[in-house]
Amino acid sequence: MYTFSSKLKTFSIVLMLVGVLGIGYGFLTAPKTVQDVETILKAEESHHEGAAAHHAVEKHDEKAKAEHEEHVEHVLHQLQNKPWAALYVACIFVMLISMGALAFYAIQQVAQAGWSPVLFRVMQGVTSYLVPGSIIFFLILLASGMHMNHLFVWMKEGVTEVGNKNYDHMIAGKSGYLNFTFWIIRAAIFLGGWNLYRYLSRKNCLAQDEASDNTFYKKNFKMSAAFLVFFIVSESIMSWDWIMSVDPHWFSTLFGWYVFASFFVSGITTIQLVTLYLKSKGYLESVNSSHIHDLSKFMFGISVFWTYLWFSQFMLIWYSNIPEEVTYFKMRIDHFTLPFWGAFVMNFIIPILLLINTDFKRIYWIIVMAGVFILLGHYVDFFNMIMPGTVGTQWFIGIPEVASLLFFFGLFIFVVFTTLTKAPLVPKRNPFIEESKHFHY
Repeated sequence: MYTFSSKLKTFSIVLMLVGVLGIGYGFLTAPKTVQDVETILKAEESHHEGAAAHHAVEKHDEKAKAEHEEHVEHVLHQLQNKPWAALYVACIFVMLISMGALAFYAIQQVAQAGWSPVLFRVMQGVTSYLVPGSIIFFLILLASGMHMNHLFVWMKEGVTEVGNKNYDHMIAGKSGYLNFTFWIIRAAIFLGGWNLYRYLSRKNCLAQDEASDNTFYKKNFKMSAAFLVFFIVSESIMSWDWIMSVDPHWFSTLFGWYVFASFFVSGITTIQLVTLYLKSKGYLESVNSSHIHDLSKFMFGISVFWTYLWFSQFMLIWYSNIPEEVTYFKMRIDHFTLPFWGAFVMNFIIPILLLINTDFKRIYWIIVMAGVFILLGHYVDFFNMIMPGTVGTQWFIGIPEVASLLFFFGLFIFVVFTTLTKAPLVPKRNPFIEESKHFHY
């Protein structure tokens, strides 16, 4: 049985405490009024739009004054969004890491893979974070619906009412789908379905340890097959609802696959890193270099798959040059240049250089280095997907962003390693357990 070390537990708690303090700081220091924004804009000499607007106001041009007031209000919403957006990005990213691990686990069950059963408890540990992660995420969605933030512009009051100053005909045309009631019901169904499968599959896996036949294993096989069908549909809709609707005028038919590739490789990478940590502490004796090699191959392969989707989405939109589509990338290339290209480097160039060699896929320190870059890179990927539509040009990675990531990372460590203490790290009666223990590539 695994024992959660006091040092690691203390480390996770410290991360959460530091995270909470930083998140609180972000909300407390966010501007509350337009006067606060005026002060900020005056202090930013390099803010050309603000300077131009102030110059126009000084000339007492009524039109320019109205435009300036509208600009200030817009900046106020963006700056108020910043701590919320930082919380949202970190929350959805870490939650979807556990979701990626759950999808990988279900695929192993349905494929009846012979190499992976010795890793099932690690996978179940990583997926256990889905419960608290889903609860916190759902609360943030509810907060958006209660207008506690401006993360989703389609929730703005009057946006679907003809004649209202906030009316948007494109959003109004999508209101049958993009309305809070239907949106939050879909979220409850998806999160509930994912967590139900996670709970039942682990319950059956533990019951199989004590069973005299393979009844519970067969139940898991059938349930995993049904779950994957549900997952394929719900994952695509989830990506539209929770990420793409941040930019409701834009759409991409590749987006569901693109988001999936991002959190799927993050989930597999996390399984690998947890496995290596446990082995470094003397656990998982049945896990050999061939298991590590296979996980590294998945890290490498899905990183290439993500890059294929990244390039395909970008190339098709660039080539067609449709204004409604290119604005999405123009905003990110012009104003998020470093994170946009940085994500490409961390998610493709570095994994290629570190993991393309077969021998490197078995060297622990190289794998850990690649894993760290992959996880940081895909956090930046989610940052790129969400921040432009929520904070616009007012972005920078500051205390709220770092603190949010620390909080959820600390919570992730605490939940995952607590779960690992509750059952033997290797399943006893899985039909393929002996094959898995003696797996060699």
